[in-house]
Amino acid sequence: MALQRRKFLTASAMAAGLAYGLPLRNHALSAEDASKSTKMKLGLVTYNWGKDWDLPAVIKNCEQTKFGGVELRSTHKHGVEISLSPQERKEVAQRFADSSVELVGLGSACEYHSPDPATVRKNIEETKAFIKLCHDVGGEGVKVRPNGLPKQVPVEKTLTQIGESLREVAEFGAEHGVVIRVEVHGRDGSAELPMIHKMMEIADHPNAVVCWNCNASDMNGKGLQSNFELVQDKIGILHIHDLRTTTYPWKELFALLKKSDFSGWTLIEEGSVPKDIIASMHENKVLWDQLS
Repeated sequence: MALQRRKFLTASAMAAGLAYGLPLRNHALSAEDASKSTKMKLGLVTYNWGKDWDLPAVIKNCEQTKFGGVELRSTHKHGVEISLSPQERKEVAQRFADSSVELVGLGSACEYHSPDPATVRKNIEETKAFIKLCHDVGGEGVKVRPNGLPKQVPVEKTLTQIGESLREVAEFGAEHGVVIRVEVHGRDGSAELPMIHKMMEIADHPNAVVCWNCNASDMNGKGLQSNFELVQDKIGILHIHDLRTTTYPWKELFALLKKSDFSGWTLIEEGSVPKDIIASMHENKVLWDQLS
């Protein structure tokens, strides 16, 4: 039945491409070959495609467009927040269990770079609350982020602080079966891959992984391949963007993913909201099938 479903999804994706007038490869794979061609999975982050959808709409729209999973961004209309009661958490878990969509995880805004110890502690405790929520609703991981390197503090001190904070929440996450995903993110250098590499070295915990974020800074220094290889052993998930754009080298990125035998989630996270999100998801699914 799994093979039959994969054949159906592949055929549907190709049909969608024709419907939207997208070019397909001259030598398209057969449905069976395509089903074996990638271990990667496509999903959605509800920032900002989906930020105005309630949870039933999120699941319905992902099913309709053949997006296999979703990361629910905190503060958005679906309302999956740390304030949920035990019963509400069970209801969220059941909605996903009754669907074909996986809850890939929760997208928090927790960060650990502040020079104020009380602020850092507050973010650590909030991360732990998200970990408990993620466990209760059946999610796989929680996204956290660096969001800057304060200029008044030595860089090494901030990197150490972030890394040690990541270790603490990773340990807590491991106790609850929830992965910590460190988004490549932030101002003043915190999104530079050498900085991320250092944070992960200091964290030194198998339950903390990198969330590759497809930033322009990925091409800095020696370029994309060098930066990718710097953290490739720690990449657990990717946030990609609208694949119809040409501002990022998608072919090169997917070649690196295939070369490294990446088998996780690639989630579309796009700030610019199109007039027709569903049509845009269909088009991205076709392009993703070609790239992956």
